[in-house]
Amino acid sequence: MKRRLLLSTFACLLFVNVFLGFRFYSVRAATPEEDTGYAQISVFAKAVQLIRQDYVDSKKTSYHDLIYAAMKGMLASLDPHSQFMEPDDFKDMQDDTRSRFNGLGIEVSVKNGLLTVITPMEDTPAAKAGILSGDQILRINGNSTERMELQDAVNVLRGVPGQKVTLTMLRPSTKEIKDYVLDRVEIKVQSVKGVRLLDPELGGPFKIGYVRLIQFNEPTANELEKALDELRQQGMQALVLDLRNNPGGLLNSAVDVCGRFLPPNTTVVSTQGRAGSQQSEYATSSSGKQRPQFPMTVLVNEGSASGSEIVAGALKDLKRAIIVGETTFGKGSVQNVIQLPDGSALRFTTAKYYTPGKQVIHANGVAPNIRVPLTSEQERALFTARSSDNLKPEDEKDLIKTKDPQMLRAIDALKGVMIYAQEMSPKIEAVKK
Repeated sequence: MKRRLLLSTFACLLFVNVFLGFRFYSVRAATPEEDTGYAQISVFAKAVQLIRQDYVDSKKTSYHDLIYAAMKGMLASLDPHSQFMEPDDFKDMQDDTRSRFNGLGIEVSVKNGLLTVITPMEDTPAAKAGILSGDQILRINGNSTERMELQDAVNVLRGVPGQKVTLTMLRPSTKEIKDYVLDRVEIKVQSVKGVRLLDPELGGPFKIGYVRLIQFNEPTANELEKALDELRQQGMQALVLDLRNNPGGLLNSAVDVCGRFLPPNTTVVSTQGRAGSQQSEYATSSSGKQRPQFPMTVLVNEGSASGSEIVAGALKDLKRAIIVGETTFGKGSVQNVIQLPDGSALRFTTAKYYTPGKQVIHANGVAPNIRVPLTSEQERALFTARSSDNLKPEDEKDLIKTKDPQMLRAIDALKGVMIYAQEMSPKIEAVKK
């Protein structure tokens, strides 16, 4: 009986091996001494050959599809910010730097393994729906994002205007899970907004200017310069620069923005990587226009990332501005984008950013001089109001007084600096005499 059972078991195993069609191949692995690249490429080539030869669905085994899939996996295995971009994805990235694209208005990244909103961009469906920085995207159109690559998520969020996208979001601060049904639209980002002198009731005896930067793209620095000239003509004595929920953008744009507040040839950020070519310092232009050193505060929060962190870190370390708000996102790595012959591109991390005080930005962020948190309710009220096209000056003043303690603290800091300067000025003059 026992022998019959053994024979029966062997027969079952034989049946499984025959009818499941297992076929075993042997490819010699490279030894560490042979790890010159050529040996591993031969292994890869053999794998592609076997898949093309025997995979059940021939429609999925073109060289184009297999090689593209391999490159996506290769870049995704490095870090959340490295990626392989197909030609259309690369074109979308180029459109971003020119301030136009189709989508929902959400900047996303992977944080702690989760697809996370860096910021909802103003005047977009995401901001108007009440999505906030730090919200986590659990599902897109019902599909889990748990193992979704960042670029695949971005491709779904973007697309043809007019189509609806359903996002299932988790808000960590409240543990609330909510579905948002949003329409894709054509998004044109105006990088400089809200240029004005603050209401005298807020500024008191001082004329305090306000500028909000939405992101750092090609025209940002020039637009900012025009805004500062306009405010100076109105008698501005101090400035609040709002970088809250600014996800960053172009490195050169961030450096040029620093040049509007710092002397020429001032190093504002450095990079350090494995290769010697990645050890670089970026300084303000030698031909930059020197501006009066008016007092200045910078508003930041968790949605301030990349270029925003470069500007905030530089102005903080160089004692040019007081940073107010919350610690920034912590996206301080350098990605090189290299176009390939077929129009696709590699985007991969080559270095990390360091502030002038040699503080690493990546994963740490930039800590404010004055920490002022916002509640979820305050943040929602602020950014919902900013997405409104009909907010009256009186309503905005009331909103700041009731919902924006960060702005109030920034204004108070500027008032303190200017009052101190006024009191010290006669004493300094007396000493000179």
